[in-house]
Amino acid sequence: MAGHSKWNNIKQRKGAQDAKRGKIFQKLSREIYMAAKSGGPDPASNPSLRLVLDKAKSANMPNDNVQRAIKKATSAGEGDNYDEVIYEGYGPAGVGILVHTLTDNKNRTATNVRVAINKNGGSLGETGSVAYLFDRKGYIAIEREALDIDEDTMLMSVLEAGGEELEASEDVFEIYTEASDFAEVRDALEKEGYVLAQAELTMVPQVYTELTEEQQVILETIVDALEDDDDVSEVYTSAHM
Repeated sequence: MAGHSKWNNIKQRKGAQDAKRGKIFQKLSREIYMAAKSGGPDPASNPSLRLVLDKAKSANMPNDNVQRAIKKATSAGEGDNYDEVIYEGYGPAGVGILVHTLTDNKNRTATNVRVAINKNGGSLGETGSVAYLFDRKGYIAIEREALDIDEDTMLMSVLEAGGEELEASEDVFEIYTEASDFAEVRDALEKEGYVLAQAELTMVPQVYTELTEEQQVILETIVDALEDDDDVSEVYTSAHM
């Protein structure tokens, strides 16, 4: 993780997704619905729902949309049912691609993912071919603007909260945690008064792949095609972008 800024990637993706805000809200509604349906409507007692609500807040999703999804999940009747399916593939220079989906039709989703990867310069892999190259981690970003503390002070806060690693740049503090410690670290930092620009569970590559500009364009085409699919919730790559 050292030397790599996930924050740069997040800002780039957010900018690219502004035009797709309606589609993003639709995907988040699906995730909120499933989390509330399986664990209940109270985020205080449903960690999965709390995570999705944090994600929705980061995406500036209107509260009306959030409450509508929760209400749908807790209303009478069976409602919709979605399966979580992960697809694995390769992009240019062998860069690993993980595609997390939430689908009510596995055949449709498998076909769409295969087309998005294979027809844009990548190749779909077998189950287990890529996932082992990534670690599940908690990720927290705290922007440094108007934050009058130095790196040493931030590091002490992170360690006391139970964080694993701190990366500092001019714009942002980036904190990594073990997945099991994420909620505790997030809550401790918020209690200390820090404003979190991003807080999520994510997949972090063990090794990053360097790409040329041409290879970068190919990978972005693949990722854009995947993210445009309604069933795709997250796309992770091992590219050093």
